[in-house]
Amino acid sequence: SIYLSIYLSIYLSITQYDFCLNNCFQKDGKPFQYVSGSIHYSRIPHYYWKDRLLKMYMAGLNAVQIYVPWNFHEEKRGVYNFSGDRDLENFLDLANQTGLLVILRPGPYICAEWEMGGLPAWLLQKPNIVLRSADTDYLEAVNTWMAVLLPKMRRWLYTNGGNIISVQVENEYGSYYTCDYNYMRHLRTLFQFFLGDDTVLFTTDGNTDREMTCGTLEGMYATIDFGTDVNISQAFSRQRRFEPRGPLVNSEFYTGWLDHWGDQHAQVDTQKVSRMLGEMLSMGASVNMYMFEGGTNFGYWNGADHDNRFRSVVTSYDYNAPLSEAGDPTEKLLAIRDTISKFRDIPVGPMPPATPKMAYGFVTLTMVWAYYSILYYQDPALFTYYGFMLYRTKLPRDLPEDTPLISPLNGVHDRAYVSVCGVFQGLLERDTTLVMNLTGKQGDQVDVLVENMGRVNFGSKINDFKGLLSNLILGKDVLTDWQIYPLDIDGAIASGWPQSGQRRSLPDPVRGPSDGPVFYQGTLTTNGLAWDTFLRLNEWTKGQVWINGVNLGRYWPKRGPQQTLYIPGPLLSPTQPNNITVLELERAPPHTRVLFMDRPQLNSTSGKTSQTTDRQT
Repeated sequence: SIYLSIYLSIYLSITQYDFCLNNCFQKDGKPFQYVSGSIHYSRIPHYYWKDRLLKMYMAGLNAVQIYVPWNFHEEKRGVYNFSGDRDLENFLDLANQTGLLVILRPGPYICAEWEMGGLPAWLLQKPNIVLRSADTDYLEAVNTWMAVLLPKMRRWLYTNGGNIISVQVENEYGSYYTCDYNYMRHLRTLFQFFLGDDTVLFTTDGNTDREMTCGTLEGMYATIDFGTDVNISQAFSRQRRFEPRGPLVNSEFYTGWLDHWGDQHAQVDTQKVSRMLGEMLSMGASVNMYMFEGGTNFGYWNGADHDNRFRSVVTSYDYNAPLSEAGDPTEKLLAIRDTISKFRDIPVGPMPPATPKMAYGFVTLTMVWAYYSILYYQDPALFTYYGFMLYRTKLPRDLPEDTPLISPLNGVHDRAYVSVCGVFQGLLERDTTLVMNLTGKQGDQVDVLVENMGRVNFGSKINDFKGLLSNLILGKDVLTDWQIYPLDIDGAIASGWPQSGQRRSLPDPVRGPSDGPVFYQGTLTTNGLAWDTFLRLNEWTKGQVWINGVNLGRYWPKRGPQQTLYIPGPLLSPTQPNNITVLELERAPPHTRVLFMDRPQLNSTSGKTSQTTDRQT
C-alpha cells in the first residue's frame, strides 16, 4: 500500500504537470493561476497607491492589472510626464514591494471609460486620421509613444527580474469597426522589438465570435471577458475555439459597472460575483476582476459613450467594486476574499482599515465672478484640448422678440451656455437640445461657452471633435465673425486665481446668485485634521470644483446619480485655509452653501435606470 501511494502521488504529479503544459500558465517551472484585480493608478492619488495595493494583497490577490493611458502621460505632443500621479514605475515598484505581480495593458487604446479611450486628443489635429488602424499618421504617433513607454517597461518584466508577467496588445480590438490585421501585426512586431520575443503577449475581447475573430492574432494569447450574466462554460468554450490549448482566462470579470449622468448607480450582486469567481477558479481559470477599485475621474478625464446619443460618464468611477471609490473595503471584498481562500492561501492578518473620513460641515461660498473674468488671465497663444472654449460674436440685427438659435447639424460638442451682453439666455446640448431662444439688440455681444463633457471612449465614434463643429443659425441669419478663446481655467486657478486678488482691472464681482456660468469661492478650515471627505452641492445645478487648485471633477446633482465628489485627505491642509473654487454653469442656490460629508452619495432617485453590460471596458 505504501508503494501504491507513492506511485499514485508520482502519477498524479506527472499528469497534472502534463495537463499544465497545455492548459495552465507556468511560473518558475510550476503550474500557476493568477487571481487579479484591476486598479487604475491614473484614478487614484499617488499617496494612496500603497494603501490600495496592500488591501488587494490582503484580499488574496496575487496580481494586479493596470492600464497605461497614453493621453495621461503625453497631453501635449512630444511632452512626456511620468512624475507624481503619473509615476508609473513607482506604482510598479510599490506593487512589487507588496508582493503583487502585474498584468500590463499599455494600449495604445485602453477604453476604460477614460477620455477618448486613452488616445491623445492631439491626434485629431489630422482631421481624416483613422484611429486604431494602419493609417500612417496614426502609426507614426503610436511608434513614437511606444518607443518612449516600452523601454521603461522592459526592466519590469518578470523575465528581467521585475513583476510584469504578461502584456496586452491593444485592447478589445474586435469591438472596433476597422478589423485591421495589418495594424495588429504592426503592434505585435513593435511590442516584440521593445520587450523581446519571450514576453507573454495577449489579447482581450468580448464574448462573441465577431469580436474574437477581429481581435485575435497568431503570436498573442487570446483571452476573453464577461460578467455575471454569462454562462461560464459557453464563454470559455468560445475562448477554446480561438485558443485550442492553454489556460482559460477571463481578463475582465465584471464586479460592477460604470455610471453615466442620468443613470442610477450600477450595482452587481455580491453573491453572483463570489459564486462565479469560485466556479472559474475551480476550473483552473485565471481571473482578473474589473474593477477591484475604480477610483475617480478627476479633472476632465472621464470618457463618454455614444450609442443612440452622447452619454457622458460621471466623475466617480466607484464601479460598485470590492474597494470603494475612496479605497474602503466593502462586503463584496470580504465575500471575494472568502472565495479566494478556498483555492489558495491568503495572507494572515486583518484587512487594513478604511481611511478616516471627516464631516467638516457647511461652507458658504462668496465673491462670485462672471465666467468672462477668466479672459483677463489667458495666454493668447494658449491651446487646450479639455474643459471649456469661449466663442464670441455680435447680434446681426435687433431681436425684440424670442428668436430661435439653432444648431441644425448637431454641432455643439457637448454643451453650450449662451449669454447676450453677459446675461444668460439658455443652453444647447448635443443630441438633446438643439434649439433655444434669444433676444437683444443689433451689435450686442453674444457669448457661447462650450463645455467638453469627455470624448467618446468606445466604438466607432472615438474621433470625437469638440467645440462648435458647425454653424449656429439665429432666425434666418448664420452667425459668423467668431472670436475664439481657449480657456485655461485650471492654469489660472492653480496659480491662485481668484483668491489671489490680482484683479488686472477685473469687473466688479457679482453680489448674489446669478444665472449662467459664474465662479464662486470660499475656504474650508479643517482644524488640524486633513482627512478624506465628500463634497455635496445640494441644489446647485452643474459645474466644476477645485480644492487648493486641484480639479476634483464635474458635479451635476440635478441629473444624477452622483451627488458627492470625493476629496482625498492629502489634498487638504490641516493648518491653513483650503481654497474652494466652484464654476457653476447654470444656477446656484440662494444659500450658496456646500456641505462636506463623511460618506459618499452616489445614487439619486432622480436618475433613470440604465444598467447594461453589453460592452467591454
